[in-house]
Amino acid sequence: MAELLTVNDPDDPRLHDYTGLTDVELRRRREPEEGLFIAEGEKVIRRALHAGYGMRSMLLSAKWVDAMRDVIDGVPAPVYVVEPDLAERVTGYHVHRGALASMRREPLPAARDLLATARRVAVMESVNDHTNIGAIFRSAAALGMDAVLLSPDCADPLYRRSVKVSMGAVFSVPYARLDSWPHDLGAVREAGFRLLALTPDATATALDEEAPHRLERVALMLGAEGEGLSARALRAADARVRIPMSHGVDSLNVGAAAAVAFYAVTAGRPQP
Repeated sequence: MAELLTVNDPDDPRLHDYTGLTDVELRRRREPEEGLFIAEGEKVIRRALHAGYGMRSMLLSAKWVDAMRDVIDGVPAPVYVVEPDLAERVTGYHVHRGALASMRREPLPAARDLLATARRVAVMESVNDHTNIGAIFRSAAALGMDAVLLSPDCADPLYRRSVKVSMGAVFSVPYARLDSWPHDLGAVREAGFRLLALTPDATATALDEEAPHRLERVALMLGAEGEGLSARALRAADARVRIPMSHGVDSLNVGAAAAVAFYAVTAGRPQP
């Protein structure tokens, strides 16, 4: 059972995990180095625990103690109970959901291990916006993608904003980083995947013409908002595919495009 501890000092060192949550650059360095990530809100905290992540501590406003009582009773981590204004002073923003948890990161699997059992994989290059990362993971989970592979410069799926936007779906889809980009795309192909590069280029093949749902193994490549996939990534692909547009619209944002494309590559596939 967790210990309930009332904290009144925003400089209390026990609150170190929660300090400066709005400082993106600081948190992007600190959290992986210290082996933690922040789960925000009751649903996300519960999903992180259900996914097997260990809890370091919780930070709650008093009114959330009863709602989180079963979690408090089920984890051996300290629970810091604070006033809302103190939580804001510590974190740097108003904690609307009233509940934060510091969770322990787990080592990432090797890409080759994910590829051994997957059939539908999303591959992201330079997607460094946390909102887009979260939205893409949510769609990947909802639409039956088996795994996500990230280029070295993609944003952290476990950053608080990514986790929040995904509603905890980042815990449902296994992911790994490709250490050498785009060289490691060769290993994806060697594992039996056809690499499809998503691009708005009018010369690309319409996605439905490629019929990706009929392929045994598909790796769908997605680039960053605006820039899209790099020339190197496009050259490494087996085919370039596009989502046909209407009414003079040239493209969708990467989160929306990912959802459409994920459905196209998983449609008709038996679900577990």
